[in-house]
Amino acid sequence: MSSHFAGIRDRALRLLAENPDGCSRAIMLAHGFSLELLDKLIRAGLARATTEREMRGGRTIEIVRIKLTKAGRAAVPSERPRPSAL
Repeated sequence: MSSHFAGIRDRALRLLAENPDGCSRAIMLAHGFSLELLDKLIRAGLARATTEREMRGGRTIEIVRIKLTKAGRAAVPSERPRPSAL
């Protein structure tokens, strides 16, 4: 796995960790994460996708929500302390 991909994956895991109810697929895409990345997180067991149905404007819409699994929560990178300035 490239370090570029690992950095993007780590950013996605952090965003999901900050949102205990998960994030909609649309929000993840708006943050710049690709469908390919979301699929990889799900296939790796780090996240799961659930479909919710809601009424909006008299129409039923489906919302795909991405949530961390226990394995995903364990894989969230911890924040590294920044070096102090001298």
